[in-house]
Amino acid sequence: MALGPQGFSIIELPPAAPEMLDSYDELPVDDYMGNGTRFKRFAQYRLTPESGQDTGWLFEKLPQRDYTTYTRFNSVGGGIRRKYETIVTDFTPMITLGADAIGLDRGEDWQINVHQNRTRADGGRPGPLTPEGVHHDGHEFVMIAVLRRNNAGGGETRLWKPGADAPFWTGTLKPGQAVLLDDKALQHDVTDVTSADGGPGHRDIVIVAFSRWKDKWYGDDHDAAALANTPAS
Repeated sequence: MALGPQGFSIIELPPAAPEMLDSYDELPVDDYMGNGTRFKRFAQYRLTPESGQDTGWLFEKLPQRDYTTYTRFNSVGGGIRRKYETIVTDFTPMITLGADAIGLDRGEDWQINVHQNRTRADGGRPGPLTPEGVHHDGHEFVMIAVLRRNNAGGGETRLWKPGADAPFWTGTLKPGQAVLLDDKALQHDVTDVTSADGGPGHRDIVIVAFSRWKDKWYGDDHDAAALANTPAS
Protein backbone atom coordinates (compact mmCIF):
# COMPACT_ATOMS: atom_id res chain seq x y z
CA MET A 1 0.00 0.00 0.00
CA ALA A 2 1.11 3.57 -0.65
CA LEU A 3 -0.43 6.99 -0.19
CA GLY A 4 -3.48 7.66 -2.31
CA PRO A 5 -3.63 10.02 -5.31
CA GLN A 6 -4.43 12.98 -3.04
CA GLY A 7 -1.35 12.40 -0.90
CA PHE A 8 -2.90 10.70 2.11
CA SER A 9 -4.50 7.48 3.30
CA ILE A 10 -6.31 6.17 6.37
CA ILE A 11 -5.21 2.87 7.88
CA GLU A 12 -6.60 0.64 10.60
CA LEU A 13 -4.36 -0.21 13.55
CA PRO A 14 -4.36 -3.27 15.79
CA PRO A 15 -5.97 -2.72 19.21
CA ALA A 16 -3.70 -0.87 21.62
CA ALA A 17 -2.53 -2.95 24.58
CA PRO A 18 -3.89 -1.87 27.99
CA GLU A 19 -0.39 -1.00 29.23
CA MET A 20 0.12 1.26 26.21
CA LEU A 21 -3.10 3.13 26.96
CA ASP A 22 -2.22 3.29 30.67
CA SER A 23 1.08 5.00 29.83
CA TYR A 24 -0.84 8.11 28.79
CA ASP A 25 -1.97 8.60 32.38
CA GLU A 26 1.69 9.17 33.34
CA LEU A 27 2.57 11.79 30.70
CA PRO A 28 4.08 15.02 32.09
CA VAL A 29 2.44 18.31 31.20
CA ASP A 30 3.82 19.98 28.07
CA ASP A 31 5.22 23.29 29.30
CA TYR A 32 5.49 24.72 25.77
CA MET A 33 2.21 23.99 24.00
CA GLY A 34 -1.46 23.83 24.93
CA ASN A 35 -1.47 26.11 27.99
CA GLY A 36 -1.76 23.22 30.43
CA THR A 37 -4.07 21.05 28.33
CA ARG A 38 -1.34 18.98 26.61
CA PHE A 39 0.73 16.15 28.11
CA LYS A 40 3.68 14.72 26.25
CA ARG A 41 6.70 12.46 25.87
CA PHE A 42 9.09 12.49 22.90
CA ALA A 43 11.71 10.21 21.33
CA GLN A 44 13.77 9.90 18.14
CA TYR A 45 14.89 6.80 16.23
CA ARG A 46 16.97 5.75 13.26
CA LEU A 47 15.21 3.24 11.00
CA THR A 48 17.18 0.74 8.92
CA PRO A 49 15.47 -1.64 6.46
CA GLU A 50 15.55 -5.24 7.61
CA SER A 51 18.10 -7.01 5.43
CA GLY A 52 16.64 -9.47 2.97
CA GLN A 53 13.06 -8.43 3.66
CA ASP A 54 10.52 -6.55 1.57
CA THR A 55 8.96 -5.00 4.67
CA GLY A 56 9.99 -4.35 8.25
CA TRP A 57 12.48 -2.00 9.90
CA LEU A 58 15.12 -2.11 12.59
CA PHE A 59 14.78 0.65 15.19
CA GLU A 60 17.71 2.33 16.93
CA LYS A 61 16.53 4.64 19.70
CA LEU A 62 18.74 7.71 19.57
CA PRO A 63 20.16 9.55 22.60
CA GLN A 64 17.54 11.94 23.98
CA ARG A 65 17.84 15.52 22.77
CA ASP A 66 15.79 18.65 23.17
CA TYR A 67 13.17 18.92 20.44
CA THR A 68 13.78 21.74 17.97
CA THR A 69 11.96 22.77 14.83
CA TYR A 70 11.77 25.78 12.55
CA THR A 71 9.51 28.77 13.14
CA ARG A 72 8.44 28.61 9.50
CA PHE A 73 6.77 25.29 10.30
CA ASN A 74 5.62 26.08 13.84
CA SER A 75 5.17 29.75 14.71
CA VAL A 76 4.27 28.87 18.32
CA GLY A 77 6.88 26.27 19.29
CA GLY A 78 9.57 26.70 16.65
CA GLY A 79 12.95 28.32 17.15
CA ILE A 80 13.25 27.20 20.79
CA ARG A 81 14.54 24.18 22.67
CA ARG A 82 11.76 22.03 24.09
CA LYS A 83 12.83 19.54 26.73
CA TYR A 84 10.68 16.41 27.09
CA GLU A 85 11.01 13.14 28.93
CA THR A 86 11.62 10.12 26.70
CA ILE A 87 8.91 7.73 25.56
CA VAL A 88 8.90 4.51 27.58
CA THR A 89 6.15 2.67 25.67
CA ASP A 90 7.03 0.52 22.64
CA PHE A 91 5.25 2.03 19.64
CA THR A 92 7.59 0.41 17.10
CA PRO A 93 5.14 -2.27 15.82
CA MET A 94 2.58 0.44 15.08
CA ILE A 95 5.23 2.64 13.45
CA THR A 96 6.41 -0.30 11.31
CA LEU A 97 2.85 -0.76 10.08
CA GLY A 98 2.68 2.91 9.12
CA ALA A 99 6.11 2.95 7.49
CA ASP A 100 5.28 -0.05 5.34
CA ALA A 101 1.87 1.39 4.42
CA ILE A 102 3.53 4.63 3.31
CA GLY A 103 6.00 2.61 1.26
CA LEU A 104 9.16 4.21 2.64
CA ASP A 105 12.13 3.99 0.30
CA ARG A 106 14.05 0.93 1.49
CA GLY A 107 17.24 2.02 -0.26
CA GLU A 108 18.32 4.19 2.66
CA ASP A 109 17.91 4.82 6.39
CA TRP A 110 15.27 7.11 7.87
CA GLN A 111 14.99 9.18 11.02
CA ILE A 112 11.75 9.62 12.92
CA ASN A 113 10.46 11.95 15.61
CA VAL A 114 7.82 10.28 17.78
CA HIS A 115 5.42 12.41 19.84
CA GLN A 116 3.17 10.74 22.43
CA ASN A 117 0.49 13.33 23.22
CA ARG A 118 -2.64 13.59 25.34
CA THR A 119 -4.85 16.65 24.99
CA ARG A 120 -7.39 17.25 27.74
CA ALA A 121 -10.56 19.33 27.79
CA ASP A 122 -13.44 20.06 30.11
CA GLY A 123 -16.75 21.88 29.73
CA GLY A 124 -15.27 25.34 30.00
CA ARG A 125 -11.85 24.75 28.51
CA PRO A 126 -11.19 23.16 25.11
CA GLY A 127 -7.81 21.63 24.32
CA PRO A 128 -6.06 23.15 21.29
CA LEU A 129 -4.44 20.50 19.09
CA THR A 130 -2.71 22.71 16.52
CA PRO A 131 -2.19 26.16 18.05
CA GLU A 132 0.23 26.83 15.18
CA GLY A 133 -2.72 26.65 12.73
CA VAL A 134 -2.68 25.08 9.26
CA HIS A 135 0.87 23.87 8.68
CA HIS A 136 3.44 21.50 7.25
CA ASP A 137 5.68 19.75 9.79
CA GLY A 138 8.68 20.06 7.48
CA HIS A 139 9.31 16.33 7.06
CA GLU A 140 8.69 13.94 4.19
CA PHE A 141 5.81 11.95 5.67
CA VAL A 142 3.70 12.18 8.81
CA MET A 143 1.61 9.56 10.59
CA ILE A 144 -1.05 10.64 13.11
CA ALA A 145 -2.54 7.72 15.04
CA VAL A 146 -5.49 8.06 17.41
CA LEU A 147 -5.47 5.47 20.20
CA ARG A 148 -8.25 6.72 22.45
CA ARG A 149 -11.01 9.32 22.67
CA ASN A 150 -12.45 9.49 26.17
CA ASN A 151 -15.51 11.74 26.52
CA ALA A 152 -13.99 13.84 23.75
CA GLY A 153 -15.68 15.87 21.05
CA GLY A 154 -14.04 17.91 18.34
CA GLY A 155 -10.64 16.80 17.12
CA GLU A 156 -11.51 16.89 13.42
CA THR A 157 -8.52 16.38 11.14
CA ARG A 158 -8.44 18.72 8.16
CA LEU A 159 -6.19 18.40 5.10
CA TRP A 160 -5.36 21.35 2.90
CA LYS A 161 -3.70 22.02 -0.42
CA PRO A 162 -1.08 24.75 0.17
CA GLY A 163 -2.66 28.18 -0.25
CA ALA A 164 -6.24 26.86 -0.36
CA ASP A 165 -9.06 28.73 1.34
CA ALA A 166 -10.72 25.57 2.64
CA PRO A 167 -9.69 21.97 3.43
CA PHE A 168 -10.28 19.36 0.74
CA TRP A 169 -10.82 16.63 3.36
CA THR A 170 -12.24 16.70 6.88
CA GLY A 171 -12.76 13.69 9.12
CA THR A 172 -12.67 12.55 12.72
CA LEU A 173 -10.20 9.72 13.21
CA LYS A 174 -11.61 6.99 15.40
CA PRO A 175 -9.54 5.16 18.02
CA GLY A 176 -7.49 2.58 16.13
CA GLN A 177 -7.15 4.68 12.98
CA ALA A 178 -4.20 6.63 11.60
CA VAL A 179 -3.83 9.12 8.78
CA LEU A 180 -0.67 8.99 6.67
CA LEU A 181 0.34 12.22 4.94
CA ASP A 182 2.70 13.42 2.24
CA ASP A 183 3.92 16.32 4.38
CA LYS A 184 5.62 18.10 1.49
CA ALA A 185 2.44 18.15 -0.61
CA LEU A 186 -0.22 18.76 2.05
CA GLN A 187 -0.87 20.97 5.04
CA HIS A 188 -2.98 19.90 7.97
CA ASP A 189 -4.60 21.03 11.18
CA VAL A 190 -6.96 19.59 13.78
CA THR A 191 -9.84 21.34 15.49
CA ASP A 192 -9.77 21.72 19.28
CA VAL A 193 -10.72 18.83 21.54
CA THR A 194 -13.88 19.58 23.50
CA SER A 195 -15.70 17.80 26.28
CA ALA A 196 -18.55 15.62 25.07
CA ASP A 197 -20.71 16.16 28.17
CA GLY A 198 -19.15 19.04 30.09
CA GLY A 199 -16.89 16.86 32.21
CA PRO A 200 -13.22 15.96 31.73
CA GLY A 201 -12.29 14.37 28.42
CA HIS A 202 -9.11 13.61 26.48
CA ARG A 203 -7.70 12.43 23.15
CA ASP A 204 -4.57 10.21 23.09
CA ILE A 205 -2.43 10.09 19.95
CA VAL A 206 0.97 9.25 18.49
CA ILE A 207 2.54 11.47 15.83
CA VAL A 208 5.44 10.10 13.78
CA ALA A 209 7.42 12.37 11.45
CA PHE A 210 9.58 10.56 8.84
CA SER A 211 12.71 12.16 7.32
CA ARG A 212 15.54 10.65 5.31
CA TRP A 213 18.59 10.13 7.52
CA LYS A 214 20.77 12.04 5.06
CA ASP A 215 18.58 15.13 5.54
CA LYS A 216 19.93 15.52 9.10
CA TRP A 217 16.85 16.18 11.21
CA TYR A 218 18.77 14.94 14.26
CA GLY A 219 21.92 16.32 15.89
CA ASP A 220 23.80 19.52 16.59
CA ASP A 221 23.68 20.82 13.01
CA HIS A 222 19.91 20.46 12.82
CA ASP A 223 19.38 22.10 16.20
CA ALA A 224 21.57 25.06 15.28
CA ALA A 225 19.76 25.53 11.96
CA ALA A 226 16.31 25.24 13.56
CA LEU A 227 17.16 27.71 16.31
CA ALA A 228 18.49 30.15 13.72
CA ASN A 229 15.56 29.29 11.39
CA THR A 230 17.94 28.67 8.48
CA PRO A 231 18.09 25.56 6.27
CA ALA A 232 20.56 22.89 7.40
CA SER A 233 23.56 22.58 5.09
